[in-house]
Amino acid sequence: MGSLKNNEPIKKPVNVLSHQGSPAPVDSDKTTLDELWLQRLLPSYPSYRGNRPGSPSPAPLPLPPPELLGSRLPPPAMELLAAALSAACALDQDGSAGQPGREPPAAAEESPAAATAPPPAHPMTADSWRNLIEHIGLLYQEYRDKSTRQEIETRRLQDSQTDPEESSPSEETPSEAEPTGTPESKAPPQISLLRNSNSRFNLWQDLPEIRSSGVLSILQPDEIKLQEAMFELVTSEASYYKSLNLLVSHFMENERLKKILHPSEAHILFSNVLDVMAVSERFLLDLEQRVEENIVISDVCDIVYQHTVNHFSVYITYVSNQTYQERAYKQLLQDKPAFREVISQLELDPKCKGLSFSSFLILPFQRITRLKLLVQNILKKAEEKSDRENTALDAHKELETVVKACNEGVRKMSRTEQMISIQKKLEFKIKSVPIISHSRWLLKQGELQQMNGPKTSRTLRTKKLFREIYLFLFNDLLVICRQIPGDKYQVFDSAPRGLLRVEELEDQGQSLANVFILRLLENADDREASYMLKASSQSEMKRWMISLAPNRRTKFVSFTSRLVDCPQIQCVHPYVAQQPDELSLELADVLNILDKTDDGWIFGERLHDQERGWFPSSMGEEILNPKIRAQNLKECFRVHKSDDSQRRKLGSRNRQ
Repeated sequence: MGSLKNNEPIKKPVNVLSHQGSPAPVDSDKTTLDELWLQRLLPSYPSYRGNRPGSPSPAPLPLPPPELLGSRLPPPAMELLAAALSAACALDQDGSAGQPGREPPAAAEESPAAATAPPPAHPMTADSWRNLIEHIGLLYQEYRDKSTRQEIETRRLQDSQTDPEESSPSEETPSEAEPTGTPESKAPPQISLLRNSNSRFNLWQDLPEIRSSGVLSILQPDEIKLQEAMFELVTSEASYYKSLNLLVSHFMENERLKKILHPSEAHILFSNVLDVMAVSERFLLDLEQRVEENIVISDVCDIVYQHTVNHFSVYITYVSNQTYQERAYKQLLQDKPAFREVISQLELDPKCKGLSFSSFLILPFQRITRLKLLVQNILKKAEEKSDRENTALDAHKELETVVKACNEGVRKMSRTEQMISIQKKLEFKIKSVPIISHSRWLLKQGELQQMNGPKTSRTLRTKKLFREIYLFLFNDLLVICRQIPGDKYQVFDSAPRGLLRVEELEDQGQSLANVFILRLLENADDREASYMLKASSQSEMKRWMISLAPNRRTKFVSFTSRLVDCPQIQCVHPYVAQQPDELSLELADVLNILDKTDDGWIFGERLHDQERGWFPSSMGEEILNPKIRAQNLKECFRVHKSDDSQRRKLGSRNRQ
């Protein structure tokens, strides 16, 4: 990689190994030197094809003789290949990369090799790194959209095939990839990867440096997949930093905008985005340094772990401000025409590529969530019980903590305001119950029809069979009311949520369609009470029943048993939750279908974070291939195996 930093042309490397692994014809001392280096490095690398189980592993050859080394250094092409294969010195015999601070597994008798090994790649200078950022073609919003669309298409292809491995994009051979232009081949990997927003943008194996090095014929397919996953994390961070930099330089530091906004308004609007950008820059520098060490990446999750623990708290601060930010932005658009005009003009600048100002403001929340998914992807591809799996698990655990803190920060303010508003609307006919509590939040509210009279009087001859009641369901309490004039609600009963039971009535005729029985095992009068309630639709009835009694068996799964196989769906259209019991969806989310209704609603559990909620069935496509469903579940269990017991404890508070 040193020749890349000096902008020297890369000579075509000698093909010392054919794709079948047999030596190519040679007739020079140069090739003899190359062969000796290659044969010495390869046998110690676990992902070398000759080191697969059942394949004989050639013994390491002695060092090249002094007469071949002399004062010669390996030519630029051989230096590149040697740098790629020097990962052998940092890999354990189980195929996992050594972590920072660990001693390399070099034997004592091989110590002379260290003195004559090819020199390491030179680190990229600050100026070179700045130049790289300036030449990146994709904004993060574009990368994210392309990446998720590609993920959806890949899963569609897998779902239509018998063997899910057949469609893996990382198994494409170099001959199937796009041809690389000669000018692009001289650029650093991130530049050639991201400059053209219309090209395939996230494949490590398509880099000219990788394809010309011969590494693809040496590494096992699983290792190539892992390299792709790690490389995507690095390049997507570069794209993210580019978008953050545009938010600051193009919007935040615009002189016209500064004159329009009061400092307090600017602070609410942009929050601590400068801190976020500084953290991203430091993170990206460490990632790029790791990539520059070898074209075969040893690991990135150790870097993710260190930065998450030490620096990523700035994301919690930024995301927690999101509710204030959205409110301030809407208010500014409404109250300040000059602000609206400047923002519109800035959005039209070609730099923004047609993207809205709000899409830049939401970048940090999208990135911290996406980063967790990228680490999950690395974890799924890492060898089990390897060091790389362990570092991925550690990084994922810390990222999950940060993401949860971000989500809680967003919810905290809106929940507090909502509880205060509800408290003002309630008038208690019974003994008053304090509503506002730091540990209480609203799960669902709405109107239902209560049947009048005893159950035996099920007849349409009565004057009015049903009357309206209004329910406020909190995470730990149910309040039953009747609406009264003045936008007020009179409370006539209540019960702890844990003492609620529901029962669906079936085949009772049209007048009793969508009717269920709600039982309060202990109500406000310390006695058992029952209510026969009618919902406006089947989906509304099921949504109330699951919210009131979340642990009851659903159509496809019992919550007391492990999921063996149940229907799954992938999101193909994003969805923003409109009610507290709904689940917002991002493109390419995969969910278990726990229940569904005839009028187009699904109750699902998202695999990557196990959040549950309702969403329209039109937002997704069902995954029909049972092998794909089983593979998705297996990967989900692997990701969450280390903290599964803790998650189940926390899950009871989060499920709605």
